[in-house]
Amino acid sequence: MSTKILAVDTATENCSVALLMGDEVISRCEYAPREHTTKILPMVDTVLAEGGVKLNQLDALAFGRGPGSFTGVRIGIGIAQGLAFGADLPMVGVSTLATMAQGTFRKHQSEQVLTAIDARMGEIYWGQYQRQADGDWRVVGAEQVIAPDTLVNEFETVSGIWYTAGTGWESYADALSQLKVQTEKGTILYPDSQDMVLLAKFALARGEAVAPEAASPVYVRDTVTWKKLPGRE
Repeated sequence: MSTKILAVDTATENCSVALLMGDEVISRCEYAPREHTTKILPMVDTVLAEGGVKLNQLDALAFGRGPGSFTGVRIGIGIAQGLAFGADLPMVGVSTLATMAQGTFRKHQSEQVLTAIDARMGEIYWGQYQRQADGDWRVVGAEQVIAPDTLVNEFETVSGIWYTAGTGWESYADALSQLKVQTEKGTILYPDSQDMVLLAKFALARGEAVAPEAASPVYVRDTVTWKKLPGRE
């Protein structure tokens, strides 16, 4: 039986939905920085109708777990949880950075990708990815939020050509140009659910699905996001 997964992502300026049905992917994607809440559900309806399936016929519902915009990540997980609860589906969280690595492979066939999303506050969300033989991706080190200058000082020299992905490369071009690595400019700036849903299939096979109430985002910058009020430590 073919795997059927719906993926939704609103973690960045992009708003996207994709439906995986076996080897076929049906997707919609739109750059809509302030329209996620009005765009995402009609996109869900469109891809499900095009695929000829209902929510309760799916195996899982995937979502962009972050890192990304705090508001965007919360919108995405909230909508995904609502859909999953209603259809009694397990959920799978997928990294937005890994999703961009997969997108870079789709566009450029690159198997080594450096991802950087502009995190504001003089920092980037950073991930270094290598594609594995089975098509999944391995993060080198860990995803993190970091100042570009700090990254340059801590970055270990790596061999080969690495494609770049994400808005951080343009926002902090001068600093990131100092990295000791040979790069090729990629065209992927944001995560897209058509790439996310493929990674969700690997995660589902690994047993990483959780109940909707257990689904959680990954902000990376937790100490800022969850800063407590004085006297409430």
